[in-house]
Amino acid sequence: MKDFPDFMRNPANKVDSKSQYTPDIEGYVFDGADESQMAFWTYKQTAKSKEHSHEYEEYIVVVQGQYTIIIDDNRIPLNRGDEYLIPKGVAHGGEAIAGTRAIYAFGGKRTKRENINQ
Repeated sequence: MKDFPDFMRNPANKVDSKSQYTPDIEGYVFDGADESQMAFWTYKQTAKSKEHSHEYEEYIVVVQGQYTIIIDDNRIPLNRGDEYLIPKGVAHGGEAIAGTRAIYAFGGKRTKRENINQ
């Protein structure tokens, strides 16, 4: 597959890209009853994510391409099928090559949809 299925890319779940740490990223979000979220990200171009941290854990699995997590100047490359758990409060950034697709699970509310009423 070269993209996530249509039902996962429903416009009603599209992430507000202006509020993200990575420019020009396309994402779709699904919310859990406990305020957790799942996000499906596609990096249309090679991009860097600004360093940031969260008040909850963040889990990443790469579906296609490569995403490199950067923690304290340590580079942790993730390729297709690789996964990583970022502990709560750990400052991290990253780099993705164009065409990378990844699934993220957040232990808290991380992002909002383009339509702020949703």
